Parts: sequence; structure tokens; C-alpha cells
Amino acid sequence: MKRGALILCAFWAVIDASAGFANAPGSSLRPVARGQVAPSVIRPVSPDTVGVRPEVPKTNTVIVRRSLRPQARADRVKPRATQSLANPKPGSVCGDPAIMGAVVGDVPGKIKGCGIARAVRVTSVSGVRLSRGALIDCPTAKALKTWVDRGMKPAIGRRGGGVQEMRLFASYSCRTRNSKKGARISEHGKGRAVDIGAFILKDGSEMTVLKDWDNGRKGRILKEMHETACGPFGTVLGPKSDRYHKDHFHFDTARYRNGTYCR
Repeated sequence: MKRGALILCAFWAVIDASAGFANAPGSSLRPVARGQVAPSVIRPVSPDTVGVRPEVPKTNTVIVRRSLRPQARADRVKPRATQSLANPKPGSVCGDPAIMGAVVGDVPGKIKGCGIARAVRVTSVSGVRLSRGALIDCPTAKALKTWVDRGMKPAIGRRGGGVQEMRLFASYSCRTRNSKKGARISEHGKGRAVDIGAFILKDGSEMTVLKDWDNGRKGRILKEMHETACGPFGTVLGPKSDRYHKDHFHFDTARYRNGTYCR
């Protein structure tokens, strides 16, 4: 019996060795050099702790077993959050930090066809103030800013230290074109137009449409400003258009089938 048991044990030992060779790795595993292990990882092992599960230190960590969903924004917070996205700079309007002013809201008209939806009162554009607030809509305010940046400022350049103020003759006014009886409602009556008559420079000097349109260097600058407004605005009128615009530029954002109307 003892001999048979020994033979059986030897048989199973051969089987285990064969299985081990079959699952053996293709190359020998090399131990990681001690210098590559952080010192804090290397700890001496005590014979008394062999086979004992290490104790996990207690921390204040909170285990989240499911993803947290953000809470719905309170109704009282929504208007303020929306306004901060629309007006990135305090005092700015139309979502553009370069257009300063105040939100007015809807302006009803006294006669049919007049009025402004979501009106603003613009006080300065790209650092150039207006002599008084322009009551207009945002598309007109943005067109004015485009012209100031790409037309007016480059035309004047460094002359007199640059432009400090635009003298506003008119913005919103509920009336017909040129105040003629029976005529169509003016773009001024829709908040889509501004009339500018002069430009005050930082050194105190000024250029006026009435006096300087044909006055040498100043006249050339005014003509360049008039020309560069054609594009940002749909209608551009000046001294060459008619007797009603001898002393100012009329800019509005009305568009026609033939494109921009410039005179």
C-alpha cells in the first residue's frame, strides 16, 4: 500500500509540472531595482504581521456611489445669469463690452409704424462718447461700433490726439421722413438711425460737417468717414444728398434690394 501511494503521488507531481511548463512565461521576470521604488513604499515586514490584512487608515473622504446631478437654477437667479452672459461688462449693452449705455426696453410709438423693440440708450462706442445718449436698437448700435472702429478712427488717425466725442444731432424720433406730411415713417421713428454733425478731438479742436465738408484736409477726412459708413449702414446721407443733410451725416440700418444707398 505504501508503495502504491508513493507511485500515485509521483504521477500527480509529473502532471503538475507539465501544467506549470505549459503556462510558464516566455521570459523570466526581473525584479524592480530598489532604487526605482519610492522610499515611502518600502516598509520592513515583521514576522508577526505575515498573513494579517493591513489596517486601512480612516479619512474624511466621502464615497459617492452614484453621479451627482446639478440642481436646477433658481428662478430668481436666471434673469441675472442671462444678463451677465448678454452684457459681459458692467454698463455695456447689446452683448458688446465696447458699447456702453443702458437697456431701455420696448418703446411704443405715438403714431402707427413708430416704436422700438428692445431699445438701448448708447452713451459711448469704443471709447468715443456721444454728446447725448442715442436711443436706438442693437443692430444700429453694432453698426455704429463697426463704423467707429473701421471707418471713423482710421480716417482721423492721430489728428488732434484722436476722437473724443461725436456730436449727436438725432436718434429716435417718431416722425415721417424729413418731417414731411404724408411721407413714410423715417428710420428715426423705428430706432434704426443716427444723425452725427461734428467730431470733437482730444485737443479741443473739432470738425463739423457744415463748415468742413469742403475744407481741405478736414474735408477729405469727412468724405472718407462718409464713404466708409457705406456697408455697416444700409443708408448713408451727407451734404451731397439734399438740403436736409447739409450739416450732418445720416446713418441708418434699412436695407434695400440694390444694397447700400450712399449719397
